[in-house]
Amino acid sequence: TMAGIPPVKKPTPTGEVQVHKIRITLSSRDVKPLEKVCRELVKGAKDNKLRVKGPMRMPTKTLHITTRKSPCGEGTNTWDRFEMRIHKRVIDLRSPAEVVKQITSINIEPGVEVEVTVSDV
Repeated sequence: TMAGIPPVKKPTPTGEVQVHKIRITLSSRDVKPLEKVCRELVKGAKDNKLRVKGPMRMPTKTLHITTRKSPCGEGTNTWDRFEMRIHKRVIDLRSPAEVVKQITSINIEPGVEVEVTVSDV
C-alpha cells in the first residue's frame, strides 16, 4: 500500500464464490479427544479438497493452585499442589463459508471447545 491509502477491493464476479481464510482454534484439558476432533476436521477438509494447514500445536498452558491440606489451619503445614493443563490446536483453512459450516457440523467430543474465526482474503 502507498502512504496510508487502503488497497481497493476488487468486486468478485457473480459466478465466483468468495474464499475466506478460516482459523479453527480447539482447546481442551484432555489430549486424546482434542486430537480426535482435529483428525476429523482435517479429514473432512481434505475430502472437500480444501487447503489445510495444521493442526498446529500451541504451547500447553499449565495452571497451578497450591492450597493447605488442613481445613482449620492447625497441625503440620502440609500443602496440596494441583495443576490443570490446557492444550490448544490451530487449523487454518481457505474455503467458502458454506463449506466450513458443513465441516464443523461433525460431532465434537465433550470437553473440547471450538472457536471459528473468519476473515476475507
